[in-house]
Amino acid sequence: MTRFTPADLEAARDRLVPDVVADGLKVLFCGINPGLMTAATGHHFARPGNRFWPVLHLSGFTPRLLKPSEQGELLSYGLGITNVVARATARADELTAEEYREGGRILGAKVRRLRPTWLAVVGVTAYRAAFDDRRASVGPQQRTIGSTGVWVLPNPSGLNAHWTAATMAEEFGRLRKATEAQPLRADPCP
Repeated sequence: MTRFTPADLEAARDRLVPDVVADGLKVLFCGINPGLMTAATGHHFARPGNRFWPVLHLSGFTPRLLKPSEQGELLSYGLGITNVVARATARADELTAEEYREGGRILGAKVRRLRPTWLAVVGVTAYRAAFDDRRASVGPQQRTIGSTGVWVLPNPSGLNAHWTAATMAEEFGRLRKATEAQPLRADPCP
């Protein structure tokens, strides 16, 4: 893995990380925002210690453990990645309430355009802030965006000690099983 100096990581704040998306995905995973390591590498969930890639594999979404640099392979499995907020930060608590709300509006438009079966937001706090849903909890939500179902997953950051890789994999696995069921078709929420 490439070593980055603190100056390299700080310079990454200004970089946008491209989405990994296509029309009609089974699941569009949505992170909170890029961390500085993600911005420096251009690869989602790139920080060592982030459990997204191992949990994705443990839950059965991918047949092998992918590296962040292999993120493009997700499309072949009907999966993609985006973020609620595009701005890179060292910590998610650097984001403002307005950034979350604006990110939720942009994300909603993106989901309506791409029409994934499920939008999976990784982080209940980010989901609550972006969609003004203070009662949301981990799991499927009543809200839909167009015909896209919404599922909230635990944040895979290594800082999220409430969830182990095994318990996260169980929750990700519930979503994977839902993708194998008949595609969701529900009345959209306003």
